Amino acid sequence: MTDFPKGLMISAPASGTGKTTVMLGLLRALAEDGLAVQPYKSGPDYIDPAFHLAAAKRPSFNLDTWAMDGGLLDAVAQQAVGAEICIGEGSMGLFDGVATRGQSGFGSSAETAKRMGWPVVLVIDVGGQAQSAAATALGFKSYDPEVPFAGVILNRVASPRHERLTRLGMERAGVKVLGSLPRRGDLALPERHLGLIQAVEHPDLEAAITGYASFLREHVDLEAIKAAALGAAAPSASALPKPPAQRIALARDAAFSFTYPHLLTGWRNAGAEILPFSPLADEAPAADADLVWLPGGYPELHGGTLAAAENFRAGLRRHAETKPVHGECGGYMALGEALIDKEGNRHQMAGLLGLVTSYEKRKFHLGYRRAVLQAQMPGFEAGAALRGHEFHYSTILDEPDAPLANVMDADGNPVPETGSIKGHVTGTFFHLITGEGA
Repeated sequence: MTDFPKGLMISAPASGTGKTTVMLGLLRALAEDGLAVQPYKSGPDYIDPAFHLAAAKRPSFNLDTWAMDGGLLDAVAQQAVGAEICIGEGSMGLFDGVATRGQSGFGSSAETAKRMGWPVVLVIDVGGQAQSAAATALGFKSYDPEVPFAGVILNRVASPRHERLTRLGMERAGVKVLGSLPRRGDLALPERHLGLIQAVEHPDLEAAITGYASFLREHVDLEAIKAAALGAAAPSASALPKPPAQRIALARDAAFSFTYPHLLTGWRNAGAEILPFSPLADEAPAADADLVWLPGGYPELHGGTLAAAENFRAGLRRHAETKPVHGECGGYMALGEALIDKEGNRHQMAGLLGLVTSYEKRKFHLGYRRAVLQAQMPGFEAGAALRGHEFHYSTILDEPDAPLANVMDADGNPVPETGSIKGHVTGTFFHLITGEGA
């Protein structure tokens, strides 16, 4: 694969600097120029890949150096075959990761950039400073000399004078300025408690992305950005994760949408049939499915609708009598006895597990998870070790069923959210990324 595409990593010193809007505008602008653009997301993000797909018209995939071993990273990288350029979006700050090494590293965007050979384009919010922003850029450029560095895009520039002073600082520091974006309040994407709203919920996503592209085209040197792209050696041949069943009924709507793209692609590539259904539309899973899988999402925003979805719940119960049902995070909550929303209203869920969760008193759960199964779950035998990620604000009021796994955080500390198993039904609060050795 000598023609494997070159790439870039769009990153920032911290969250909230505007890198996602830069990423979306860049994806669309390059696509408008006729390039086949392969988007990626560094780290365990469930939401951004759907925005990338909308902008680039090509599925986006996660690259995760903590959860994924070298073989899986190579398999995900192979999805770029046929593209002309890769654009990755970082998570948090460029060097932010965890304290303990995972399957490949510590999970930072810098590690992803280094492994892929992608130079970093650093998006810097220069509000409230001018020449001082160059010290930040210089620090990021020199912190790890092995991380290739392409230059910076200045964001939220207040005036031509502000831009001139900031550029003078960058020139003194030897940092290339690839673009300068004037401050505009209308460029922010809508957010809620897990970050951005889902792509399917955006009131006019196509118009927003088109606007981002026009804005970048006006204020960023696209030719310089394309010229800065580099790449490492083509990845070795490796396989994506295998499917846990042949016919998989997958819940898919505004309440259930958080599934990693590399999993679904791997399942399909191996010949599995994905049978989508909508619990919010009161659709039952396909009666002839071998497995029902409920991903994470936002069931807490649709408690009343789910509680009234009798056809959906009856279909789940019929399936669970003889065949497996699995839920992740929001899907796990929906399999439980009840969900209490932020207003304190109690909504009856499927009742296949005894779990009761509440959003009335929010509790923050965030981080990588390593789980060793105490019992079998779809696709894995008891004793298997899994890697995943947990991110939610629910409080567990009751979790009476048998624990599914011993769960630890990235540093090996025990996590009390063990998941549950009851009959053919299993659930976890973490979103599966891969099995160790899978």
